[in-house]
Amino acid sequence: MPRPDATWTHPKTGLRFTRLGLGTAPLGGLFAPVSEAEAQATLGAAWRAGLRHFDTAPQYGNGVAEQRTGAFLGQKPREAFLLSTKVGRLLRSGPPHPSQLDPRGEPYFKGVPQLAQVYDYSYRGVMVSLEESLARLGLERVDILYIHDPDADNRSVAEVMQGAYRALLELRQKGVVRAIGVGMNHTDWLLEFARAGDFDLLLVAGRYTLLEQGALRELLPLCARKGIGVVVGGVYNSGLLANPTPGATYNYTTAPPELIERALALKRVCERHGVPLKAAALQFPLGHPAVVSVLTGARSAQELEENVAMFQIPIPPVLWRDLKAEGLLRPEVRTPED
Repeated sequence: MPRPDATWTHPKTGLRFTRLGLGTAPLGGLFAPVSEAEAQATLGAAWRAGLRHFDTAPQYGNGVAEQRTGAFLGQKPREAFLLSTKVGRLLRSGPPHPSQLDPRGEPYFKGVPQLAQVYDYSYRGVMVSLEESLARLGLERVDILYIHDPDADNRSVAEVMQGAYRALLELRQKGVVRAIGVGMNHTDWLLEFARAGDFDLLLVAGRYTLLEQGALRELLPLCARKGIGVVVGGVYNSGLLANPTPGATYNYTTAPPELIERALALKRVCERHGVPLKAAALQFPLGHPAVVSVLTGARSAQELEENVAMFQIPIPPVLWRDLKAEGLLRPEVRTPED
């Protein structure tokens, strides 16, 4: 049974991760508005539970998540927490980029200023992005800087490596940040980046979960060989594994029926062993030796406390074996019992 405040030190950088971290996209109003009071209460609940790994980005609420996260963490000793943000999108006045809108044409982030997210993976764009993020955070530094979703604007890996990666290397060499990485939800792209550069971390969103293990085939073994730590986000696959019902969200849109049925099959096996599906989903990624931390997202203190409780529920090893026996997990998957 893991503890949310248990720590794991990344050998390459010396960064100490709590095994459970907080992803702040919901605090930026993802899918539904979140008030300032609710956001601060959520951050407070995370801190009380022992979480010290926080991840944010300019994209989350068009800067609102960074502002809220920084306002909270600015009251804490700087060495007491680990903070990551991302580069690749500059916030400017203007109409939204198509990637900011759901299939109905509505913004993904609600109750926040509607700014244009301008994709910029150039050397200068990274430097400007970090400067603006630090201003929103109200902090002097972040620990980890990720290149964020270059696939969303169809940038080539070569282009990103020539611009953004060069900037990140310089920032790390100068000690401005302690670790650099790439964060996205496309395994093939992440694999190309892992092969091409000297990255410390990858943030894999939604591609190493109970529902799908696309990262297992090549990406995670490569990360283990190269000493690249993997942070796993999106463990509920945008909500499908939290509540597998018709209308549930998968990859930020409505889940197709076949994936809902697969999630329900996972849920049935979990229920046979008296384990909530959410508990198994949160704990599953930590079975792989390359995974350093799992991010949970929450929009209220109550949701955060529920996720922490799920993270601590004992899971019998036979549950993982049954999931493999029923073809719901790949046979080669490393589970927390291994």
